[in-house]
Amino acid sequence: MSSAITTCEHPNPLHRGDGVLSSHEGDQGSKKDGQLKSPSSSHMAYGILDIPPWYLCIFLGIQHFLTALGGLVAVPLILAKDLCLQHDPLTQSYLISTTFFVSGICTLLQVLLGIRLPILQGGTFAFLGPSLAMLSLPTWKCPAWTLNASQVNTSSPEFIEEWQKRIRELQGAVLVASCVQMLVGFSGLIGFLMRFIGPLTIAPTISLMALPLFDPAGDDAGIHWGIAATTIFLIVLFSQYLKNIAVPVPVYGREKKSHTSKFYLFQIFPVLLGLCISWLLCFVLTVSDALPSAPTAYGYLARTDTKGNVLSQAPWFRFPYPGQWGLPTVSLAGVFGIIAGVISSVVESIGDYHACARLVGVPPPPKHAINRGIGIEGLGCLLAGAWGTGNGTTSYSQNVGALGITRVGSRVVIVAAGCVLLLMGIFGKIGAAFATIPTPVIGGMFLVMFGVITAVGISNLQYVDLNSPRNLFIFGFSIFCGLAIPNWVNKNPERLHTGILQLDQVIQVLLTTGMFVGGFLGFLLDNTIPGSLEERGLLAWNQVQEESEETTKALEVYGLPWGIGTRFCTSSCAQYLPFWPREGKVGVHQLSLCPWDSEEGTRRATDTRM
Repeated sequence: MSSAITTCEHPNPLHRGDGVLSSHEGDQGSKKDGQLKSPSSSHMAYGILDIPPWYLCIFLGIQHFLTALGGLVAVPLILAKDLCLQHDPLTQSYLISTTFFVSGICTLLQVLLGIRLPILQGGTFAFLGPSLAMLSLPTWKCPAWTLNASQVNTSSPEFIEEWQKRIRELQGAVLVASCVQMLVGFSGLIGFLMRFIGPLTIAPTISLMALPLFDPAGDDAGIHWGIAATTIFLIVLFSQYLKNIAVPVPVYGREKKSHTSKFYLFQIFPVLLGLCISWLLCFVLTVSDALPSAPTAYGYLARTDTKGNVLSQAPWFRFPYPGQWGLPTVSLAGVFGIIAGVISSVVESIGDYHACARLVGVPPPPKHAINRGIGIEGLGCLLAGAWGTGNGTTSYSQNVGALGITRVGSRVVIVAAGCVLLLMGIFGKIGAAFATIPTPVIGGMFLVMFGVITAVGISNLQYVDLNSPRNLFIFGFSIFCGLAIPNWVNKNPERLHTGILQLDQVIQVLLTTGMFVGGFLGFLLDNTIPGSLEERGLLAWNQVQEESEETTKALEVYGLPWGIGTRFCTSSCAQYLPFWPREGKVGVHQLSLCPWDSEEGTRRATDTRM
């Protein structure tokens, strides 16, 4: 298949004067003799193959860490209650630090050996549904005494075993499910599966990833609705109303020396700013005794001194290690539930790969790169299971969006972000600090984040014909059943009785996982009810998911590092591996990004043909 992509942008990527690097003087590192090094990324300040100055790499790496912070912290905090850890913030801080550490390792693996696009890795919400469903089984429900703070002795062997046996069960399920994900990726099976998975399967699956979490999010926000509403207001204010307001910041450049530059602070750090201001408000209300001091009073958990001893107890440095909670255990119910989450995570990551490639101005990822990326994500889940995060890893779409804001698509920056995550995971006080965030502040953040995730799932419907009664029925029925069936099963678990305990648990976990129920019904109905490819959205969907031909540029971007496949390991047998890069075909795929020195370089247009 021949493919031509022509994209026109202004010849000077910094001319428009917006973004973090709008007037940065050290951007010459992306140019050579007055020309951009990477013509395919001329709209970026730094292309994927460029190496920014070291200080800029560190700054932007920290920025990517802060952009992903909400998701990284949210996952262990959501799991804490069902792990019987709601009254043990010190252990919560250990989970947060472990998540940082493993996310750093997985980010480095993905950038260096996986898809090789500038994508950050972190905890996944796709695993939360099946994890919470498994922990809601009668076997794993928390004893009543763990829910009472006055009866919990966090250092007692009985309490430690109570939460550790639950996280070991999650570890075992994630470990086994990650092997399935590696098999799907490295074997090339994902290409076959994507023929049957369209927008009407993806939309209810991703939407139901967050919709069932309204209950714990509402409970946390209900600790003090005033604080939660303030957090929501601030995040919405910064991310939606003030996102285009630039804040002048001092900058030192080579030519202009000291001057000011525009920095879109509210657009880049809306969640972090909202959390910090709400946190500060809770501190002021605590110091002034405006919040009640009685543990049973409404709003008590909004106080900042309820978890104040965590910072003093947490070690300055703590190195997470595999098996730190003990030997993982495996149950059939947990494995099947997490596999349902794996499927959702895989499909979401493929969309992130294509979005990232478009943003940084490189060819769409070829088949071998996608296979390798999914396989490495499976390896990341394996590491997360071994270290005991209680979760897996996936690509972070919010960091893909940050590439468009900063216009820095360099892989080196994401490598720096991975190193920042590793350091944050080792520095124990960092995790402890986030574990002390007041509960209603967390609840407000959850309500915003879960709403965004639901909207992202629904946005997949843009590819289908929404005037078709067929499509409306499939989506509406899948969403409604994805909410109703888990709700009924949770209320009537005794009705599911086959006589085989393990089978009962598998069925209960799957039927209480809303995204599995909705996704399965969407998949079944979409592939059995008659409908044209255009009506089902598969024509537009396949165009978006279309793989690029093997060109010299694609091989340069998606090939393995350090000469693997070109100078080393060049056996002809390796070419048959589904995840191994092939030789480029020059001339098959033409990529032109507005040579501004040509006669037609003054035109500004975008023409994509596949």
